[in-house]
Amino acid sequence: MIDLFDVFLLMLFAAFCAWLWRGHGIRERALSLAKQHCARLDVELLDGAVALRRLAILRDARGHRRLARLYDFEFTVTGEQRLRGQISMFGQHLGRIELQPHPVLEAQPEPVATQGSDKVIRLEDWRRKAE
Repeated sequence: MIDLFDVFLLMLFAAFCAWLWRGHGIRERALSLAKQHCARLDVELLDGAVALRRLAILRDARGHRRLARLYDFEFTVTGEQRLRGQISMFGQHLGRIELQPHPVLEAQPEPVATQGSDKVIRLEDWRRKAE
């Protein structure tokens, strides 16, 4: 026979499973936001993943204390070193994204060949020689 304590344990287990399910959705949202942020800064998100580091009580943008999930991720600028980033989430809402100090690469202009350069073969000349 099922008594009240068994129902309580079942409800507690269901609430825990729902909390884990919601946490998975929040992690997916954090990953999406980290990808967008890295693309905006022209850095590469490594491993395509974020990892839950801890739960903490932090202040949100309004100054209220709320439960936040802190996720870590790694990114690279040059492809040689792995740098750390952190994203904090208040439920489905972004708290902030912090990146470890990293070098900012300047966009290199592509070399432009001059008209009289000997190393440049014009497509029209090449086609004429092939005929």
